[in-house]
Amino acid sequence: MYLKKIVKNINSKKNLKKIDSTAILILQNGKFFKGIGLGYNGIATGEVCFNTSITGYQEIISDPSYADQIINFTFPHVGNVGTNKEDHESEKIWTKGVIINTEITAPSNYRSLKHLDAWLKKNKIVGITGIDTRNLTNFIRDKGAPKGTISFLKKNKINLKKLLKVTQKWSGLKNLDLAQKVTTKKNYIWNDFKTWKKGDGFLKNKKKILHVVAIDYGVKKNILRYFSDFNCKVTIVSCKTSAADILKEKPNGIFLSNGPGDPAATGKYAIPIIKELIKNNLPVFGICLGHQLLALTLGAKTAKMKLGHRGANHPVKNLVEDKVEITSQNHGFEVIKRDLPKKIKITHQSLFDNSIEGIQLKNKPVFSVQYHPESNPGPQDSVYLFKQFITSMKKNVKKKRY
Repeated sequence: MYLKKIVKNINSKKNLKKIDSTAILILQNGKFFKGIGLGYNGIATGEVCFNTSITGYQEIISDPSYADQIINFTFPHVGNVGTNKEDHESEKIWTKGVIINTEITAPSNYRSLKHLDAWLKKNKIVGITGIDTRNLTNFIRDKGAPKGTISFLKKNKINLKKLLKVTQKWSGLKNLDLAQKVTTKKNYIWNDFKTWKKGDGFLKNKKKILHVVAIDYGVKKNILRYFSDFNCKVTIVSCKTSAADILKEKPNGIFLSNGPGDPAATGKYAIPIIKELIKNNLPVFGICLGHQLLALTLGAKTAKMKLGHRGANHPVKNLVEDKVEITSQNHGFEVIKRDLPKKIKITHQSLFDNSIEGIQLKNKPVFSVQYHPESNPGPQDSVYLFKQFITSMKKNVKKKRY
């Protein structure tokens, strides 16, 4: 059903009515889907996107990069392994809402501690299930990621006119700086936990050979765990921490984290900081939003994508090694190839749409990728990028000794 049909009924009592379903998703053009409410009772507005991952829904929902977004899961069986205390990617959940095709079955997994519905309630995430997620995914593919609102209220009353107005009034992600919203409020040192291993859980890193300062634009915990795997001390700083204060920490390298929002908006304060750090000849490694911010710092431009890349099955070609990696991705903006500064070398490229997936600054140990090499969830093809960063830091330390 579309806007014209809704407007036609606006003055009738059908506008405010009780329906058999308990929740509704309405898009900015008036198209709506009735379903069964899930999680927290409330109204949530955000950009509706889809994720094609088959596993890892808890990691996906807890990824800060999904701030102000509603996730439509294309895989129908979401929630079947429950939730646990170990798969959180952040302390606070920033995702606005979730859309699931099939009603959640009783969780069946030895690690499960809480039903997904109860977990969503606890984290105040509004959800809807029982809708045609394939239809919605096809709509997003054809029209682009729309603004949308999920309404799941106890009174079971749905005012379509009001929900449509709320949806259309929301600004959207373009020109929106969300890094300030999700970044740490206080600088801290990572607790040294390594990545989770079956049988061992989280072990602590007892060796601290190198020191990485991670600028937090919405960093995922598993990225920090990978640095612990490689014997690094990690200091996490707020996204607005000055270059001078970062350099006082005496880092061996700088990490630019993933995060949500429009990189051009975040770049207003991030670019001068990154530029100063590069001047100090420190190795720099960026992921996702960090990749986009590095590109902007080097003189490139970014733009909003029609639908973005979200899933754990995206093929990327490593142009340097002439190899293909299957990657985990979550982004709605990209670095534009047109008028790319000559000092930037493209190292990786998407095999879906040929968009830039990795860059390197010529003659300096500064590089970034658009995807998530820590791969939580996802394949482990790209872990070598952490090793590459570690190697560049070790070389830089050796240079300074002589």
